[in-house]
Amino acid sequence: MNKIRVRLTFIDSLLGSEPANKELHQDYVQSLIPEDLYEPEELKAIKAEELQALKDGDEKGRTVFYRNEEGNPCLHNNHIKGFFKAACKALRDDKTNLSSKVTAYKSEIDNKIFVYPDAKNPGSRFIEIQNYGEVTTCQRPLRGQTAQGERIAIADSDMIGPGAFIEFDIVWLKHDKKPIGEELIKEWLDYGMRKGLGQWRNSGKGAFTYEVLQ
Repeated sequence: MNKIRVRLTFIDSLLGSEPANKELHQDYVQSLIPEDLYEPEELKAIKAEELQALKDGDEKGRTVFYRNEEGNPCLHNNHIKGFFKAACKALRDDKTNLSSKVTAYKSEIDNKIFVYPDAKNPGSRFIEIQNYGEVTTCQRPLRGQTAQGERIAIADSDMIGPGAFIEFDIVWLKHDKKPIGEELIKEWLDYGMRKGLGQWRNSGKGAFTYEVLQ
């Protein structure tokens, strides 16, 4: 196995992605549509980000940061792996990129690339956000389609300003026929300066620079 440790420093504000209401999918969707319109399995398949576009501005739709035992905001390691998948998908159309050579990329990232706050403690999943200062609120209008037609609502998210950073280990398994390794990971991280992490990343929120620490 191979490992690098990286630091991501946010150059734009980072928004929380975790629904404040853990029952958001069930409670809020069922409050908008007839109970017999969707089966429970279909409700579970609706993304929290899509539901966020339907909210009325109350706590049910607010997105926040995970918090560790000390109360500090964190990202889950799945945020990073999800970013890797999005980056690989976006970059693979250019055949000069290493990403274009990773077939079945979602499976490869799931099964051969691992993210830890500290690889020496693989049971940990939460990456603490450092140098974050004050956690404020970002409000922005969102347009969404509901069973009652189009609605425009105000979305609320916890927000951390530029300058905050996270550090974590990336561990990968080599593949003789695919370019899984440090250069591929750097290709994805380069994309992060443009795309970002967290909520509203299409606007550049959560954009970052990075450095390899070891």
